[in-house]
Amino acid sequence: MTDAGDHDDGPEQADEELGGTAPRPTVPVPEGGLPGTGIIRASLAGTVVFVVLGVLGAVAPDVFGAPFLVVSLVEFLVGTVVFFLAFLRAVDRSRTEAIGVGGLFFAAGSAPRPAQRALVGSLVVQTVAAIVVGSIRLYTVMAFGIMAPMWALGFVGLWVSTYGTFPARTPEPTRAALREADRRAHRAAGSADRRERNE
Repeated sequence: MTDAGDHDDGPEQADEELGGTAPRPTVPVPEGGLPGTGIIRASLAGTVVFVVLGVLGAVAPDVFGAPFLVVSLVEFLVGTVVFFLAFLRAVDRSRTEAIGVGGLFFAAGSAPRPAQRALVGSLVVQTVAAIVVGSIRLYTVMAFGIMAPMWALGFVGLWVSTYGTFPARTPEPTRAALREADRRAHRAAGSADRRERNE
């Protein structure tokens, strides 16, 4: 975070005021390597299984429909648990760090590019596959695939809440500080009024 008198962030602040989007800083990969590879592998593995069964189920729903349904429900349930675990970790970190929804569940500006590409890519692939398969076999068990992307979404949040990088939270002023600021403002306004009357 920078002080209010620091003018280096002027262009970015101007962009935000005009409705533009300031470029997000790139999070570098740590020197020891990308952490949380197990989480990334789990997300990718679930996506591969889901997509393969989705393709097979779209071609032969009578044969692969049941396995696809089981995988979709399991990924939804596991993803939901992981999602709430990630949310609780984020709540704990939010006491000292500024965490947004985009940074937490879409790794925007909070994860190195390799991790973001793998995790968010897994979410996009699962979502697209679920929509396509469900559209092809709309009134069959294949439509339950729309629940499965919760798997990838949960693992994005789990990785980011554990290893993600966020800026420090700006301390909020206390009630006493706000009251003191109000008193100073009133005193300044009163002094200005008295000077105008004297003039």
